[in-house]
Amino acid sequence: MTDVARAAGVSAQTVSRVLSHHPNVQDKTRAKVMAAVAQLDYRRNNAARMLSSGRSRTLGVVTLRTSFYTRAAVTSGIERAAQAAGYAVSTATTASLDTSAIEAALSRLTDQGVEGIILAVPLIHSSPRLEQLTRATPTLTIDGSRTDATEVVAVDQSLAARLATQHLLELGHETVWHIAGPEEWLEAASRRDGWRATLEAAGRTAPPPLEGDWSPASGHRNGLVLGRIRDVTAVFVAGDEMAFGVVRALHELGRRVPDDVSVVGVDDIELAEYCSPPLTTVAQPFAQMGELAVAHLLRYITAPEAVPAPALVEPRLVVRASTAPAPGCSLRGTGRPAGARRTV
Repeated sequence: MTDVARAAGVSAQTVSRVLSHHPNVQDKTRAKVMAAVAQLDYRRNNAARMLSSGRSRTLGVVTLRTSFYTRAAVTSGIERAAQAAGYAVSTATTASLDTSAIEAALSRLTDQGVEGIILAVPLIHSSPRLEQLTRATPTLTIDGSRTDATEVVAVDQSLAARLATQHLLELGHETVWHIAGPEEWLEAASRRDGWRATLEAAGRTAPPPLEGDWSPASGHRNGLVLGRIRDVTAVFVAGDEMAFGVVRALHELGRRVPDDVSVVGVDDIELAEYCSPPLTTVAQPFAQMGELAVAHLLRYITAPEAVPAPALVEPRLVVRASTAPAPGCSLRGTGRPAGARRTV
Protein backbone atom coordinates (compact mmCIF):
# COMPACT_ATOMS: atom_id res chain seq x y z
CA MET A 1 0.00 0.00 0.00
CA THR A 2 2.97 2.29 0.71
CA ASP A 3 4.26 1.64 -2.82
CA VAL A 4 0.86 2.52 -4.29
CA ALA A 5 0.72 5.71 -2.25
CA ARG A 6 4.20 6.70 -3.45
CA ALA A 7 3.33 6.02 -7.10
CA ALA A 8 0.09 7.99 -6.86
CA GLY A 9 1.59 10.85 -4.85
CA VAL A 10 -0.89 10.47 -1.99
CA SER A 11 -0.85 9.16 1.58
CA ALA A 12 -1.28 5.49 2.51
CA GLN A 13 -4.46 6.52 4.35
CA THR A 14 -5.89 7.91 1.09
CA VAL A 15 -5.08 4.64 -0.68
CA SER A 16 -6.88 2.77 2.08
CA ARG A 17 -9.92 5.00 1.72
CA VAL A 18 -10.05 4.50 -2.05
CA LEU A 19 -9.79 0.72 -1.76
CA SER A 20 -12.46 0.69 0.96
CA HIS A 21 -14.85 2.64 -1.30
CA HIS A 22 -14.93 5.58 1.12
CA PRO A 23 -17.23 8.33 -0.27
CA ASN A 24 -15.06 11.28 0.84
CA VAL A 25 -12.44 10.95 -1.89
CA GLN A 26 -12.25 13.20 -4.94
CA ASP A 27 -12.76 11.50 -8.29
CA LYS A 28 -9.39 12.77 -9.56
CA THR A 29 -7.59 11.33 -6.53
CA ARG A 30 -9.48 8.04 -6.81
CA ALA A 31 -8.45 7.75 -10.48
CA LYS A 32 -4.76 8.36 -9.63
CA VAL A 33 -4.82 5.69 -6.94
CA MET A 34 -6.54 3.12 -9.14
CA ALA A 35 -4.04 3.82 -11.94
CA ALA A 36 -1.20 3.13 -9.51
CA VAL A 37 -2.95 -0.04 -8.32
CA ALA A 38 -3.18 -1.27 -11.92
CA GLN A 39 0.43 -0.26 -12.70
CA LEU A 40 1.83 -2.13 -9.70
CA ASP A 41 -0.67 -5.03 -9.94
CA TYR A 42 -1.45 -4.46 -6.27
CA ARG A 43 -3.68 -6.95 -4.41
CA ARG A 44 -4.85 -6.47 -0.86
CA ASN A 45 -3.88 -9.12 1.66
CA ASN A 46 -7.24 -9.89 3.21
CA ALA A 47 -5.78 -12.03 5.99
CA ALA A 48 -3.53 -9.17 7.12
CA ARG A 49 -6.38 -6.72 6.67
CA MET A 50 -8.61 -8.78 8.94
CA LEU A 51 -5.88 -9.00 11.58
CA SER A 52 -5.32 -5.25 11.59
CA SER A 53 -8.96 -4.17 11.44
CA GLY A 54 -10.77 -7.05 13.11
CA ARG A 55 -13.16 -7.10 10.12
CA SER A 56 -13.30 -9.55 7.23
CA ARG A 57 -15.53 -7.47 4.92
CA THR A 58 -17.14 -10.81 4.02
CA LEU A 59 -20.76 -11.92 4.21
CA GLY A 60 -21.79 -15.56 4.37
CA VAL A 61 -24.68 -17.18 2.50
CA VAL A 62 -26.22 -20.55 3.33
CA THR A 63 -28.05 -22.02 0.36
CA LEU A 64 -29.39 -25.37 -0.78
CA ARG A 65 -27.24 -27.44 -3.13
CA THR A 66 -29.52 -27.49 -6.16
CA SER A 67 -29.68 -26.65 -9.86
CA PHE A 68 -32.98 -24.77 -9.54
CA TYR A 69 -32.89 -21.33 -11.12
CA THR A 70 -34.50 -19.52 -8.19
CA ARG A 71 -31.72 -20.45 -5.75
CA ALA A 72 -29.04 -19.27 -8.19
CA ALA A 73 -30.93 -16.04 -8.91
CA VAL A 74 -31.18 -15.16 -5.22
CA THR A 75 -27.48 -15.86 -4.61
CA SER A 76 -26.51 -13.81 -7.67
CA GLY A 77 -28.55 -10.86 -6.37
CA ILE A 78 -26.83 -11.08 -3.00
CA GLU A 79 -23.37 -11.20 -4.58
CA ARG A 80 -24.02 -8.13 -6.75
CA ALA A 81 -25.34 -6.11 -3.81
CA ALA A 82 -22.49 -7.20 -1.53
CA GLN A 83 -19.86 -6.31 -4.12
CA ALA A 84 -21.41 -2.86 -4.56
CA ALA A 85 -21.11 -2.37 -0.80
CA GLY A 86 -17.46 -3.44 -0.77
CA TYR A 87 -18.01 -6.93 0.64
CA ALA A 88 -17.02 -10.37 -0.57
CA VAL A 89 -19.40 -13.34 -0.28
CA SER A 90 -18.60 -16.81 1.01
CA THR A 91 -21.20 -19.49 0.25
CA ALA A 92 -21.88 -22.65 2.24
CA THR A 93 -24.22 -25.13 0.57
CA THR A 94 -26.29 -27.76 2.32
CA ALA A 95 -27.65 -30.91 0.71
CA SER A 96 -30.74 -31.03 2.95
CA LEU A 97 -32.95 -28.90 5.18
CA ASP A 98 -32.13 -30.93 8.30
CA THR A 99 -31.29 -28.77 11.28
CA SER A 100 -27.92 -30.49 11.69
CA ALA A 101 -26.99 -29.73 8.06
CA ILE A 102 -27.86 -26.04 8.45
CA GLU A 103 -25.92 -25.94 11.74
CA ALA A 104 -22.86 -27.33 9.95
CA ALA A 105 -23.13 -24.75 7.15
CA LEU A 106 -23.45 -21.90 9.66
CA SER A 107 -20.45 -23.21 11.60
CA ARG A 108 -18.29 -23.27 8.47
CA LEU A 109 -19.08 -19.63 7.80
CA THR A 110 -18.54 -18.44 11.36
CA ASP A 111 -15.18 -20.25 11.39
CA GLN A 112 -14.21 -18.13 8.37
CA GLY A 113 -14.90 -14.96 10.34
CA VAL A 114 -17.76 -13.63 8.20
CA GLU A 115 -19.34 -10.46 9.56
CA GLY A 116 -22.91 -11.53 8.85
CA ILE A 117 -24.86 -14.44 7.36
CA ILE A 118 -27.85 -14.66 5.02
CA LEU A 119 -29.84 -17.89 5.41
CA ALA A 120 -31.26 -18.50 1.91
CA VAL A 121 -32.98 -21.73 2.95
CA PRO A 122 -36.30 -22.27 4.75
CA LEU A 123 -35.57 -22.85 8.41
CA ILE A 124 -38.21 -25.37 9.42
CA HIS A 125 -37.06 -26.11 12.96
CA SER A 126 -34.69 -24.28 15.27
CA SER A 127 -32.36 -25.80 17.86
CA PRO A 128 -30.24 -24.56 20.79
CA ARG A 129 -27.15 -24.73 18.55
CA LEU A 130 -28.84 -22.74 15.77
CA GLU A 131 -29.93 -20.11 18.26
CA GLN A 132 -26.36 -19.91 19.57
CA LEU A 133 -24.84 -19.56 16.09
CA THR A 134 -27.30 -16.91 14.88
CA ARG A 135 -26.90 -14.98 18.11
CA ALA A 136 -23.09 -14.97 17.80
CA THR A 137 -23.10 -13.68 14.19
CA PRO A 138 -25.69 -11.24 12.77
CA THR A 139 -28.00 -13.45 10.68
CA LEU A 140 -30.86 -12.75 8.31
CA THR A 141 -33.26 -15.12 6.56
CA ILE A 142 -34.94 -14.53 3.22
CA ASP A 143 -37.45 -17.38 3.16
CA GLY A 144 -39.80 -16.14 5.88
CA SER A 145 -38.33 -18.36 8.60
CA ARG A 146 -36.42 -17.14 11.62
CA THR A 147 -34.84 -17.97 14.96
CA ASP A 148 -35.03 -15.73 18.01
CA ALA A 149 -31.86 -14.00 16.81
CA THR A 150 -32.48 -13.57 13.06
CA GLU A 151 -34.07 -10.83 11.01
CA VAL A 152 -36.26 -11.38 7.95
CA VAL A 153 -36.59 -10.15 4.39
CA ALA A 154 -39.23 -12.13 2.46
CA VAL A 155 -41.64 -12.16 -0.45
CA ASP A 156 -45.32 -12.30 0.56
CA GLN A 157 -45.89 -15.84 -0.73
CA SER A 158 -49.52 -15.91 0.36
CA LEU A 159 -50.16 -12.86 -1.80
CA ALA A 160 -48.45 -14.58 -4.73
CA ALA A 161 -50.95 -17.43 -4.45
CA ARG A 162 -53.89 -15.06 -4.10
CA LEU A 163 -52.89 -13.14 -7.23
CA ALA A 164 -52.64 -16.35 -9.27
CA THR A 165 -55.84 -17.91 -7.97
CA GLN A 166 -57.90 -14.73 -8.24
CA HIS A 167 -56.73 -14.23 -11.81
CA LEU A 168 -58.02 -17.67 -12.78
CA LEU A 169 -61.33 -17.17 -10.96
CA GLU A 170 -61.84 -13.85 -12.74
CA LEU A 171 -61.45 -15.71 -16.04
CA GLY A 172 -64.56 -17.70 -15.15
CA HIS A 173 -62.99 -20.97 -13.98
CA GLU A 174 -65.22 -22.76 -11.48
CA THR A 175 -62.29 -23.75 -9.29
CA VAL A 176 -58.50 -23.86 -9.40
CA TRP A 177 -56.39 -26.98 -8.87
CA HIS A 178 -53.00 -26.68 -7.22
CA ILE A 179 -49.65 -28.40 -7.57
CA ALA A 180 -47.75 -27.44 -4.44
CA GLY A 181 -44.06 -27.47 -3.61
CA PRO A 182 -42.54 -29.81 -1.01
CA GLU A 183 -44.46 -29.83 2.27
CA GLU A 184 -41.37 -28.98 4.35
CA TRP A 185 -40.79 -25.70 2.48
CA LEU A 186 -42.34 -22.65 4.13
CA GLU A 187 -42.77 -20.96 0.74
CA ALA A 188 -44.80 -23.93 -0.50
CA ALA A 189 -46.97 -23.93 2.62
CA SER A 190 -47.69 -20.20 2.33
CA ARG A 191 -48.65 -20.52 -1.34
CA ARG A 192 -50.91 -23.48 -0.59
CA ASP A 193 -52.61 -21.56 2.24
CA GLY A 194 -53.10 -18.48 0.05
CA TRP A 195 -54.61 -20.59 -2.75
CA ARG A 196 -57.04 -22.33 -0.41
CA ALA A 197 -58.04 -19.09 1.37
CA THR A 198 -58.78 -17.37 -1.97
CA LEU A 199 -61.03 -20.21 -3.11
CA GLU A 200 -62.86 -20.32 0.22
CA ALA A 201 -63.37 -16.53 0.17
CA ALA A 202 -64.97 -16.92 -3.28
CA GLY A 203 -67.26 -19.68 -2.02
CA ARG A 204 -65.47 -22.37 -4.03
CA THR A 205 -64.40 -25.81 -2.89
CA ALA A 206 -60.65 -26.34 -2.90
CA PRO A 207 -59.71 -29.57 -4.71
CA PRO A 208 -57.11 -31.81 -3.05
CA PRO A 209 -53.66 -30.34 -3.81
CA LEU A 210 -50.95 -32.42 -5.45
CA GLU A 211 -47.32 -32.14 -4.35
CA GLY A 212 -44.16 -31.75 -6.41
CA ASP A 213 -40.50 -31.19 -5.59
CA TRP A 214 -39.95 -27.98 -7.65
CA SER A 215 -38.60 -29.99 -10.61
CA PRO A 216 -40.09 -30.05 -14.14
CA ALA A 217 -40.28 -33.84 -13.83
CA SER A 218 -42.58 -33.61 -10.80
CA GLY A 219 -44.74 -31.07 -12.66
CA HIS A 220 -44.94 -33.44 -15.61
CA ARG A 221 -45.89 -36.35 -13.36
CA ASN A 222 -48.66 -34.37 -11.65
CA GLY A 223 -49.77 -32.86 -14.95
CA LEU A 224 -50.41 -36.35 -16.31
CA VAL A 225 -52.74 -36.92 -13.34
CA LEU A 226 -54.65 -33.63 -13.65
CA GLY A 227 -54.80 -33.80 -17.42
CA ARG A 228 -56.90 -36.98 -17.22
CA ILE A 229 -59.52 -35.23 -15.06
CA ARG A 230 -61.86 -33.61 -17.56
CA ASP A 231 -63.24 -31.12 -15.04
CA VAL A 232 -59.81 -29.53 -14.60
CA THR A 233 -59.72 -26.21 -16.47
CA ALA A 234 -57.29 -24.18 -14.33
CA VAL A 235 -54.09 -25.07 -12.47
CA PHE A 236 -51.99 -22.92 -10.16
CA VAL A 237 -48.47 -24.39 -9.99
CA ALA A 238 -46.18 -23.37 -7.11
CA GLY A 239 -43.12 -22.89 -9.34
CA ASP A 240 -42.37 -22.07 -12.98
CA GLU A 241 -40.11 -25.08 -13.50
CA MET A 242 -42.90 -27.42 -12.37
CA ALA A 243 -45.32 -25.48 -14.59
CA PHE A 244 -43.17 -26.27 -17.64
CA GLY A 245 -43.62 -29.96 -16.85
CA VAL A 246 -47.39 -29.48 -16.47
CA VAL A 247 -47.69 -27.78 -19.87
CA ARG A 248 -45.71 -30.64 -21.47
CA ALA A 249 -47.94 -33.28 -19.84
CA LEU A 250 -51.14 -31.56 -20.94
CA HIS A 251 -49.82 -31.34 -24.49
CA GLU A 252 -49.04 -35.07 -24.48
CA LEU A 253 -52.60 -35.79 -23.34
CA GLY A 254 -54.13 -33.62 -26.05
CA ARG A 255 -55.28 -30.94 -23.60
CA ARG A 256 -54.61 -27.50 -25.10
CA VAL A 257 -53.12 -24.65 -23.03
CA PRO A 258 -54.93 -22.31 -22.53
CA ASP A 259 -57.98 -23.38 -24.62
CA ASP A 260 -58.74 -26.41 -22.43
CA VAL A 261 -56.61 -25.74 -19.33
CA SER A 262 -55.13 -22.48 -18.04
CA VAL A 263 -51.80 -22.67 -16.18
CA VAL A 264 -50.18 -20.12 -13.83
CA GLY A 265 -46.74 -20.48 -12.25
CA VAL A 266 -44.68 -18.57 -9.68
CA ASP A 267 -41.23 -16.92 -10.02
CA ASP A 268 -41.14 -15.47 -13.57
CA ILE A 269 -37.79 -17.04 -14.37
CA GLU A 270 -36.22 -16.05 -17.69
CA LEU A 271 -37.53 -19.11 -19.53
CA ALA A 272 -41.16 -18.37 -18.58
CA GLU A 273 -41.53 -15.86 -21.40
CA TYR A 274 -40.25 -18.41 -23.93
CA CYS A 275 -42.42 -21.35 -22.86
CA SER A 276 -45.00 -22.49 -25.45
CA PRO A 277 -47.33 -20.79 -24.81
CA PRO A 278 -45.57 -18.02 -22.82
CA LEU A 279 -46.31 -18.67 -19.15
CA THR A 280 -48.53 -16.48 -17.00
CA THR A 281 -46.77 -16.32 -13.66
CA VAL A 282 -46.32 -14.38 -10.43
CA ALA A 283 -42.95 -12.62 -10.52
CA GLN A 284 -40.60 -12.64 -7.56
CA PRO A 285 -38.05 -9.79 -7.53
CA PHE A 286 -34.89 -11.83 -6.99
CA ALA A 287 -32.47 -8.94 -7.58
CA GLN A 288 -34.42 -6.69 -5.20
CA MET A 289 -34.44 -9.46 -2.60
CA GLY A 290 -30.66 -9.70 -2.76
CA GLU A 291 -30.25 -5.94 -2.44
CA LEU A 292 -32.68 -5.72 0.47
CA ALA A 293 -31.11 -8.68 2.26
CA VAL A 294 -27.60 -7.20 2.03
CA ALA A 295 -28.73 -3.69 3.05
CA HIS A 296 -30.78 -5.09 5.93
CA LEU A 297 -27.90 -7.26 7.12
CA LEU A 298 -25.33 -4.46 6.96
CA ARG A 299 -27.60 -2.26 9.11
CA TYR A 300 -27.92 -5.18 11.52
CA ILE A 301 -24.11 -5.54 11.67
CA THR A 302 -23.47 -1.86 12.38
CA ALA A 303 -26.44 -1.22 14.67
CA PRO A 304 -27.93 -4.48 15.99
CA GLU A 305 -30.04 -2.62 18.51
CA ALA A 306 -31.80 -0.56 15.81
CA VAL A 307 -32.77 -3.17 13.22
CA PRO A 308 -35.90 -2.22 11.25
CA ALA A 309 -39.00 -4.40 11.13
CA PRO A 310 -38.99 -7.44 8.81
CA ALA A 311 -39.38 -6.39 5.19
CA LEU A 312 -42.06 -8.01 3.02
CA VAL A 313 -41.66 -7.61 -0.74
CA GLU A 314 -44.82 -7.76 -2.84
CA PRO A 315 -44.90 -10.08 -5.87
CA ARG A 316 -46.68 -9.10 -9.11
CA LEU A 317 -48.81 -11.00 -11.59
CA VAL A 318 -47.44 -11.15 -15.15
CA VAL A 319 -50.20 -12.21 -17.56
CA ARG A 320 -49.10 -13.99 -20.73
CA ALA A 321 -50.70 -16.53 -23.05
CA SER A 322 -51.05 -19.63 -20.83
CA THR A 323 -54.30 -18.39 -19.30
CA ALA A 324 -57.67 -17.72 -20.94
CA PRO A 325 -61.37 -17.64 -20.02
CA ALA A 326 -62.80 -21.00 -18.99
CA PRO A 327 -64.20 -23.21 -21.77
CA GLY A 328 -67.79 -22.19 -22.45
CA CYS A 329 -67.44 -18.99 -20.41
CA SER A 330 -69.02 -15.80 -21.77
CA LEU A 331 -65.61 -14.12 -21.42
CA ARG A 332 -64.36 -16.18 -24.38
CA GLY A 333 -63.22 -14.05 -27.28
CA THR A 334 -62.23 -11.13 -25.03
CA GLY A 335 -58.68 -12.28 -24.33
CA ARG A 336 -55.48 -10.72 -25.66
CA PRO A 337 -53.46 -12.00 -28.60
CA ALA A 338 -51.01 -14.82 -27.85
CA GLY A 339 -47.80 -13.56 -26.26
CA ALA A 340 -49.39 -10.38 -24.91
CA ARG A 341 -48.13 -9.37 -21.49
CA ARG A 342 -49.82 -7.51 -18.68
CA THR A 343 -48.42 -6.83 -15.22
CA VAL A 344 -50.65 -6.48 -12.17
